[in-house]
Parts: sequence; C-alpha cells; structure tokens
Amino acid sequence: MAAYPKSAVIEEQGLRDGLQNETKIVSTEKKLEIIDALVDAGIRRIQVTSFVNPETIPQMGDAGRLCAGLKKHDDVVYSALVLNLKGMQRAAGAGVSHVTVSISASSTHSQRNAGMTLTEARRRFAKMVAVGKKSGLTIRGGIQCVFGCRYEGKIDPGTVTDMLNEQLDQGIDEIELADTTGMADPRAVQEICGSVRDLAGDKPVYLHLHDTEGKGLANALAALQAGITHFDSAFGGMGGCPFVKGASGNIATEDLVFMMQQMGIETGIDVARIAAVSRSLEDYFQRRFSGRMHHLMNRSDIKII
Repeated sequence: MAAYPKSAVIEEQGLRDGLQNETKIVSTEKKLEIIDALVDAGIRRIQVTSFVNPETIPQMGDAGRLCAGLKKHDDVVYSALVLNLKGMQRAAGAGVSHVTVSISASSTHSQRNAGMTLTEARRRFAKMVAVGKKSGLTIRGGIQCVFGCRYEGKIDPGTVTDMLNEQLDQGIDEIELADTTGMADPRAVQEICGSVRDLAGDKPVYLHLHDTEGKGLANALAALQAGITHFDSAFGGMGGCPFVKGASGNIATEDLVFMMQQMGIETGIDVARIAAVSRSLEDYFQRRFSGRMHHLMNRSDIKII
C-alpha cells in the first residue's frame, strides 16, 4: 500500500490556462466574480492571469486592471504567468507577489511557444529571475513538455534535470513540472517526480497535468504515490496550450478534489462550490467542458459518496 499524504495544495489555473483559449472575451468584472467564488470555495492559490502580448493572447489583455481589482485575503495567494522581461516588470508593477516563469524542455515547442531556441530561452530565464528577485517576487520556475512533446516525442530526463538544477542555482522558490501536451503516463510521472523531489529539497514541487489522452487523474494518483502534494488544475477541465494542436485541457479541479476527498486527502476545498462554478461557466460559454464531477453532482438519479 502506498503511503498517501494527509493533505494537498491545489492551485486553480482556470482563470489563466482555462480562459486563454476562449474566443469570447471575458470581462474583468466577470473574472473578479469568478475569483470571489473560488475563494469562497476554499481555494487559496489562484493563477489569475498572464502578462503577455495582448495581440497574441487577447483574453489576458486586462492583466493590470484585473490585479488592481483583486480583493486581498491574508491566506490567499494570487499568481501570474510571465514569459519575458517586460511581462515580469508589468507583473511587479501590478502588485503581484508570486509569478511563474516557464520555459520548454523541447526546442521545437520553445520556438513555437516563445519564438526562441531552448538555449535562448534558458538565457532569458536567468535574466527574468534576476529581475523578479530584485522586485521581491516569489518565483516558481516552470519546465514545459517534461513528459513529452508532440513535435519531438520523448524528452530526455537528463535535459529536465539539467534545466532544473540550473533554475535552482538561480534562486527559484518553487518548481513546476508541466505535462504541456498531455503525454505523461503514471510510470514516467513516478520516476521523474521522484528524482525531482530529491533535487528540490524543501522547495514545493507543483505538477501541471493535461488530460489529452485521458490519463490525467491516473497521473495525479501516481504523483501522490511519489510524494507530490502540490498540483495545478482548472475548473471544468478547461485549458490547453494554444500553440500545440490537440492539447486539451487541464485535469478538472472538481474531479481532482473529489478523488482526493474520497481518499481522505484534505484540500480545504468545497467540491460542490467548484462544480457550481464550472456549470455556470458552461452556461456562459454555451458549451460542455471535459470535467465529470460538475455534471454528476448535479444529477438527482446518481448517488455521490
């Protein structure tokens, strides 16, 4: 029997990863309404936006206004994704305290996602961390395509280890391993997460899973067995990489929380309230999301235990 953790931390990324692919622009006021609902549901870490070029990702064009409208809570961390020096400076100016700086382990994906080679991306990463540290920001270093790339196939674990050691030497505070294209499998998750935990020491390791091949929750379970206690997810299973064809959404927050709840792993999150957020956004976008529990919990003919 695996020794499962007593509790886990979940960062909600629906506001950023979930909305970035939507063509219907969500108003700042609507986003703030969603954030309030997430906080009321018990979520204490929320990635609210990304500071990127609004011409590329128009959904994130209100990043500064959104951050200015956030309600402050002593126990809630709002974070943002930044991809370049200008984004880092904008985030610091907007009053964000936590940022994720993420680069790809795949050179082809790096070219398509960030317009630069892996070598160039690693060099820029170091400059961004230095600027963020000078601004007093808490920085999560992120590695994309850890478990595979749709353009290049399997990623050498040695590349991931080398990049991680480099980021740790630069002073990152947290680590994120992203299954950007949804190619992870439970065995790979256990092997890579186990080695990364050893390297990370006391720094939190977040796992960012996509459910492209339907293995999202299986991979989350494998990560729990490997001692990972920090996860990213998105309400309803929204999300996906806009630069990778066929990359579907994140694991659904309500599905992950419900599974952990059944396993006796405490998250502090009210799964019914998250499910309600997902259903309301399905109505808003007039389409069905890939998550499951927000539908099942709304059916009177099925008993949920």
